Amino acid sequence: MIRITCLGAVETVTGSNFLIETPQGKKYLVDCGLYQGRKQLEQRNWSNWGYDPADIDTLLLTHAHIDHSGRIPKLVKDGFQGSILTTTPTIDLCRIMLLDSAHIQETEAQWQSKKRARRGLPPVDPLYTTENAEASLALFTPAQRDTFIQLDTGIKVRFRNAGHILGSSILEIHITDQDAQDTLKIVFSGDIGKKDQLIVKDPHAVHDADYVFVESTYGNRNHRNFEASKEELLEAVRFSAEKGEKVLIPAFAVERSQEILYILGEMQRDGQLPDIPIYLDSPLAIKATEIFRENQAAYDSEAMAIVKQGFDPFNMPNLKFTLSTRESMAINEQPGPAIVIAANGMGTAGRIKHHFKHNLWRKGSSVVIVGFQAAGTTGRRLVEGAEQVKVFGEHIAVRSKIYTIGGFSAHADQSDLLAWIGHFTSRPQVYIIHGEEQAGLALGQAIAEKFGLSTHLPKWKEQLILKPPKEVEEIRVAEPGPELSVQAMNGLIDLEKELKLLKKQIEAKGLAEELDEDDLEKIQFLREEIRSMTHR
Repeated sequence: MIRITCLGAVETVTGSNFLIETPQGKKYLVDCGLYQGRKQLEQRNWSNWGYDPADIDTLLLTHAHIDHSGRIPKLVKDGFQGSILTTTPTIDLCRIMLLDSAHIQETEAQWQSKKRARRGLPPVDPLYTTENAEASLALFTPAQRDTFIQLDTGIKVRFRNAGHILGSSILEIHITDQDAQDTLKIVFSGDIGKKDQLIVKDPHAVHDADYVFVESTYGNRNHRNFEASKEELLEAVRFSAEKGEKVLIPAFAVERSQEILYILGEMQRDGQLPDIPIYLDSPLAIKATEIFRENQAAYDSEAMAIVKQGFDPFNMPNLKFTLSTRESMAINEQPGPAIVIAANGMGTAGRIKHHFKHNLWRKGSSVVIVGFQAAGTTGRRLVEGAEQVKVFGEHIAVRSKIYTIGGFSAHADQSDLLAWIGHFTSRPQVYIIHGEEQAGLALGQAIAEKFGLSTHLPKWKEQLILKPPKEVEEIRVAEPGPELSVQAMNGLIDLEKELKLLKKQIEAKGLAEELDEDDLEKIQFLREEIRSMTHR
């Protein structure tokens, strides 16, 4: 029996954290993210874990985004001493992101302590410190992608490309109950990237699983056309350039900032972009950009083509990196138009708040929203048409033109998620996670209608008991009979259809083109299915 407790990223997008307890008595975590958004949601960052961190053997980390990694230093602070297994690019990104997050936690605690001191109250401690972050970084272990890693007897894991951000992974976890001689395959999607995502390669197609935990950030809608989104970004830039005002782009430091630079660079090379300053105003994003430059092996063919033409995908003549606070402040002291890319992506912290304070009330300025905005965030209120927002305790009028551009999202939309689920030739139980309730329900309904699969939206702290599918148990214990013969025949018919389809796909590619990894994996999967049905 395998038990999975859902302790984050259920009925909400942030705070990803799943506890896996195996028949061998081992405990593993998938992700350990920070809750972001409404105040009551962020309070969960301080709540009890629901387990003893010292009992956890290994943490499996899907990717570096802070809603998946941001509580790791607190986990270490509270007693975790196991290994943190993830890809090398994710380790590189976490090295800068967790230290940055620790600095934010310490700064916030200092600010709150000063306020409390004026009211005669005791100081508060940060959620975790730089020392805790540094201690956690010592526990990271690189995982080679597409290779099985044995965690313990009967437990192995494989990291697959999720196509979301640099280093992001889908997790395939195989757990064998030695007593029952049953093996379950559990797949955690992590965050799935959309098809033809900028910079990174498309998500890996997984063909079989018993249980699938799939994200649903955009489970209830589809993104706007990418080319139309680029046109809208160019429209925003031209609008504010003509008005002599600034374009503010709240963007997460990792992936989104680099994608915006990538697109602006393309526009600049094509002669479309007005000749105005562009500021990457985020020390974290600047460091992350360097990591992107150092990991060209993860680029897709389009990004590599730019490199081979002699261009840096993340640079252009009028781009300025503003590392210091003084340089950041100078942006708003200088009159005239500019493009300002600053963290954080939801407008709740970081330098973007200063730019909001100086520009939201100015007619002719614009704000370009390029990513998901959680409920309760400043970005969400701007998207919903708020006439004023609170920044640093001050109510600021919103006179900027607000552009909401969904086509730049690094997340798969509903169509992409359905396409990814559609690769499964097995019939897994699907758990819908990492999405607000409305998005999760919509995706679950779409999966059930299109594929006839059973879906479920777990609640916070819900415990799931994972057992071998009933059909498998029946085949093992029942005597051969007419019903089993029908099941076997139907299974063979399904396999025959899959083989014919695969044969057509291979023939269409021609002898000159080598089979790709997905083709080879599917052939192996079908071979194993036939073996299991014939009991050889």
